[in-house]
Amino acid sequence: MAAPTTVRTDLPADYRPWPALWAMVIGFFMILVDSTIVSVATPAIMQGLDSDVNAVIWVTSAYLLAYAVPLLITGRLGDRIGPKYVYLAGLALFTVASLWCGLTSTIAMLIIARVVQGLGASLMTPQTMAVITRTFPAASRGQAMSLWGATAGVAILVGPLLGGLLVDGPGWEWIFFINVPIGVVAFVLAMRLVPRLETHSHTFDWVGVALSAVGMFLLVFGIQEGETYDWGQINGILSVPLLIVAGLVIFGLFIFWQSRIRTEPLVPLGLFRDRNFSLSNIAISSVGFSITGMAFPFMLYAQVVRGLTPTRSALLLVPMAVLSAALAPVAGKLTDRIHPRTITAFGLALCSASLFWLSRVTTVDSKTWLLLLPMALMGVANAFMWAPLAATATRNLPLSSAGAGSGIYNTTRQVGAVLGSAAIAALIEARLTANLPGVPQDMSQRTSGVKLPPQIADGFATAMSQTLLLPAAVLLIGVVAALAFTKPTH
Repeated sequence: MAAPTTVRTDLPADYRPWPALWAMVIGFFMILVDSTIVSVATPAIMQGLDSDVNAVIWVTSAYLLAYAVPLLITGRLGDRIGPKYVYLAGLALFTVASLWCGLTSTIAMLIIARVVQGLGASLMTPQTMAVITRTFPAASRGQAMSLWGATAGVAILVGPLLGGLLVDGPGWEWIFFINVPIGVVAFVLAMRLVPRLETHSHTFDWVGVALSAVGMFLLVFGIQEGETYDWGQINGILSVPLLIVAGLVIFGLFIFWQSRIRTEPLVPLGLFRDRNFSLSNIAISSVGFSITGMAFPFMLYAQVVRGLTPTRSALLLVPMAVLSAALAPVAGKLTDRIHPRTITAFGLALCSASLFWLSRVTTVDSKTWLLLLPMALMGVANAFMWAPLAATATRNLPLSSAGAGSGIYNTTRQVGAVLGSAAIAALIEARLTANLPGVPQDMSQRTSGVKLPPQIADGFATAMSQTLLLPAAVLLIGVVAALAFTKPTH
């Protein structure tokens, strides 16, 4: 695929891209924090809204689902209207929805508010990568992507830490209220610093939007709710396996439609002729799945088995967040200099190893320092995953397809996160049933935030340990994809 090797020429001669990127990174950081911040607040939300684990996991799954599905079209909106204005619209929607989330009094209303919040996030995310692609030269894009990658990696890890401090302090509602002042500041900075970029006319594939949305919902609902209904009938009407199969079939129809549509497709399949773009999408979906999936079982283990407060539970993630942030600039510089296969495969393999290690020390009587070691290793891994993957995916994107390409890339990341959230919810329930036979199914719900009695704690810890093996294994798919990267031509 032909690729531009220089930045756009219609920007002012004295234009500096870094201030604009920093302005957008604030909002990007905020929306990614909200992908994982609920994990540490799960027990508090269950108690505050009189809910159960599966319903609270839907608070995250609904957000991720509403975030993922529209990304394909919101990337195109950025190309057509301009990334600045689409980003600002999304930021405003996200900020207002955050206020709504904090004011809700029922779990159903919180889930609805999170859907609106996810829609705002979906408008914002593709614009950050599109601005990088369209304002930084390809040869130096790795350093810009290192900031984007560090933001993505650190935000997903900081979410539980920030959530713990807020839950133990003013209350779980403040994990949402805090977004309001940050959103206002981010809006003002983006309005002043992000440039107006040239727009490109695009048509919109509404059939593709409908197919992708329905397919994703059926797949996620079937996976997440399957254990609840014993993988059988839902209220005697629908079969859970049938829902999953229907979701897969509709996804197949979506791909077929994209290959046949005469106007502009929602997913330009021609972009996948770039081998590195295709492989990067596979790898980032495994990252989204694993990072999102590991947070729930680990936070439940820390609070329910070890009896830690939300803040003390989240402090277990500090080594991961600190090392990820500290090493991200190093990874960004290396991204522009060495073969992407080397750096990304290293990061992905290291992350998988850290999760396998963590699963072995997630026991009732593990010393705290034994938990901190794999967390530190995961921090190193994160630095060498996010930025190199993003830079490799976007290096050869033509400027006219920057929004579409970044939309596809972020969609696959979010699809991975949605499936990770759904799969981990089903696996947690299955492992608790297997390891705690005869214990009431709502035991973990009635004791959330309170240390379990010894006769139950061991089985609960074993269930969480076994659950962590799934995200560790999924990351190996990303390792295989990264090992197949080719060296960039420029």
